[in-house]
Amino acid sequence: MARRTGRRPGNPDTRESILTAARETFAERGFEAASIRGIATSAGVDPALVHHYFGTKEQLFKTCMNFPIDPAEVLPQVLAGGAEEIGERLVRFFLRIWDSPAGAAGVALLRSAVSNDWTARLLREFVTTQMIRHVLPKLTTEPAESPLRASLVASQMAGLAMVRYVLKLEPLASAAPEVVVAAIGPNVQRYVTGDLGTAAATAATEKAAAIATTEKAAAATGKTAATAATGAPGEKREKTAQRE
Repeated sequence: MARRTGRRPGNPDTRESILTAARETFAERGFEAASIRGIATSAGVDPALVHHYFGTKEQLFKTCMNFPIDPAEVLPQVLAGGAEEIGERLVRFFLRIWDSPAGAAGVALLRSAVSNDWTARLLREFVTTQMIRHVLPKLTTEPAESPLRASLVASQMAGLAMVRYVLKLEPLASAAPEVVVAAIGPNVQRYVTGDLGTAAATAATEKAAAIATTEKAAAATGKTAATAATGAPGEKREKTAQRE
């Protein structure tokens, strides 16, 4: 008989206690602030037992999320071909995962995140620390724009998942993958490498602020000049009294 390899399953109750404590800690404190020691304390176990069952903090977080893919394995494949066609590659890979049986876990997670703030915080932490963080260094655009670009891509993919797999809105729900790739890929591509219009928007905002400042200064100057010409109310009363 072949010898079993890998980490032993362990006591189901202990594992579930650790997972429950981990989910609560990650949701309340975020991935960065959470610690294996703190999670172990909440679960009433030794930190070594957490490492034994789940490995690193990152591996524990991924187990808590039960996400259909491991971003650390998938994202390098999507980013490997350069930025020129990353929009189509990302959408195509996304559909391949979500259209497969593994996508059921993602749908369940998305449904829960919509109705449960606790799950929403977990999902936000997961997207931020396990996905966007890996993508930002690969973007060759203006560094100041990278966080906005990454979040815009996330908004497009989350919207696609919601409409195609949760709401199942036709005809998108049953559209062929290549049709979806052709329609949505260019949008994702623009978010990654295209002009977002932020420079023009910033310039317009700055111009409006400058105009408002100028008008305010002009109004204040005009009021001062009018006061100097007519005198303050108290001075006018005094001069009227003197003439009488």
